[in-house]
Amino acid sequence: LAVFFWIAIWQFASMYLKQEILLASPVSVVRKLFELIFSGNFWQSVGFSFVRIVTGFLLAVLLGIFLAVLAYWSKTVEILIAPVIAVVKSTPVASFIILCLIWIPSRNLSVFISFLMVFPVVYTNILEGIRQTDKQLLEMADSFGAGVGKKLQFIYLSQVMPYAVTACKLGLGLCWKAGIAAEVIGIPAGSIGEKLYKAKVYLETPDLFAWTIVIIAVSVGFEKIFMFALRRSVGE
Repeated sequence: LAVFFWIAIWQFASMYLKQEILLASPVSVVRKLFELIFSGNFWQSVGFSFVRIVTGFLLAVLLGIFLAVLAYWSKTVEILIAPVIAVVKSTPVASFIILCLIWIPSRNLSVFISFLMVFPVVYTNILEGIRQTDKQLLEMADSFGAGVGKKLQFIYLSQVMPYAVTACKLGLGLCWKAGIAAEVIGIPAGSIGEKLYKAKVYLETPDLFAWTIVIIAVSVGFEKIFMFALRRSVGE
């Protein structure tokens, strides 16, 4: 009901303005969306952006977990990584995109930018989750002679899991926003970002809204699938 309420507001606002360039109506956006879906290069563009953004996200998750574990066991590693995390957190995404265009081809820019935005979130959450592991449970495991594998499976995994879920949820939203922004600035051929840029240049507002809906749908769909797989992998 809430969704239909805001769609109705959108429709009335579009009817009031009577300018598709300023605000396309939901009807024209849905019509354009179906046109895009059945066009030749729609799925190629979706696949192009999906593969690169998801690759950046997965690399950030893997490296974030690995370095968080290292930082927990080594204070030196944590100290060395801290400035990098601080810089990435405070620097605007646009600055990174423009700087990275000097070194990275525009086709692969979204991989690195997605990775860069997700890595600090995963690293900090996983590290905090490991630190908050119940020390009494670890002492009990030691008293029963449980090895590292048992501790990891029955204590660390369950204790860190809520932090991992939070990190992945935040990271998935960030990676799509940053990745598409990188494509809009870098304009790699065949990407969703290129379609958004062209829609803006040629004032094709229905196309702009339609591609935005595609981005939201793909992002939410992948998040649901990934979070389901993540929970199933640990038996939740």
